[in-house]
Amino acid sequence: MNVEKAIVGRYSCRAYLDRPVPRELIEKLLDTARWSPSGANIQPWQVAVVEGKTRARLSEALIAAFDSGARPAPDYRYYPGSWVEPYKRRRFQCGMALYQALGIERKDKTRRLEVWKENYRFFGAPVALFFFIDRNMAQGAWLDMGMFIQSLMLAAREQELESCPQASVADYPAVVRQVLGLDDDKLLLCGLALGYPDPDHPVNNYRTDREPVESFTTWFE
Repeated sequence: MNVEKAIVGRYSCRAYLDRPVPRELIEKLLDTARWSPSGANIQPWQVAVVEGKTRARLSEALIAAFDSGARPAPDYRYYPGSWVEPYKRRRFQCGMALYQALGIERKDKTRRLEVWKENYRFFGAPVALFFFIDRNMAQGAWLDMGMFIQSLMLAAREQELESCPQASVADYPAVVRQVLGLDDDKLLLCGLALGYPDPDHPVNNYRTDREPVESFTTWFE
C-alpha cells in the first residue's frame, strides 16, 4: 500500500472481527512508528498495549464509571468550552453521519448512549493502545505524539489492520491508571482501538467529508 492510499483510505474503524492480532505484528507497528519525527529527537511517546483479560477488566471499569454518572475528568481539555462555526457544523455532521449509518434517530437517546459506550468496549477491537506523555512536556511534544500516532495508524493499514483513535477513553484517566497499575506522573493523551476490520458492519461503511484544499490554504508568492 502506498502512502497516499494509506492516508486517504484511513477511517475510524468502529467494528472489528473476532480475530486476535499477533504480538509480533503489534511490535512491528511500534517498531515502524518509532521513526516518527520529534523535536530534538526527544521521542516523548510512551505506550501501553492492553489485551485479553486486562482489556476486558479495563472496559468494565470504564463502563462502570460512565454508568455511575461520574463526570469525566481528563488530564487535559480536548475540545473548546463553546463551539463556533465552522467547527460546530462539522462536529454536528460527524455525529449525524454515525447515527444515520446505524439507523438511529436523533431523538433516540437510549440507543445513542449505548453507541457511546462502545467507545469503552474499544468497538470490539482485540487490542487497545494508550498513549502517555510526561506531564512536564510542553506543546511541541504533543505535536510529536500526534505524528507518532498517525504513523502507527498508517503502518497498521499496511498490515490489513484498521484503527480508531479515541479521546473518549481519556475521559477517565484515573480509572485507566488504576487498572493498569500506573503512577500519576504520566498524562494520558488518548487511546487507539486496533484490529482486523469487519467490512460488513454498517458503521464501517460511511465516511466523513473533508474540506477542499482551497478552503484552508493561502498562497504567498
